Amino acid sequence: TKSLTGHALGAAGVNEAIYSMMMMRDGFIAGSANVHDLDPAAEGFDIVTKTRDAKINTVMSNSFGFGGTNATLVFSRV
Repeated sequence: TKSLTGHALGAAGVNEAIYSMMMMRDGFIAGSANVHDLDPAAEGFDIVTKTRDAKINTVMSNSFGFGGTNATLVFSRV
């Protein structure tokens, strides 16, 4: 989400968590902004460059922050 919103410093993790839940709720995967020329070594990886429809049942959000503040959140439909 940072490519879409910029870096929110200490709030970056919560932004990603909110956007992840919105994508689950609304059935889409947001494409990464400003990705035009992929490295040839990335060929074969499913890198989302344009928003696409998708039913998402589980999402994992990784946040690596200041001073080693790291977190992983997993959201699933119930």
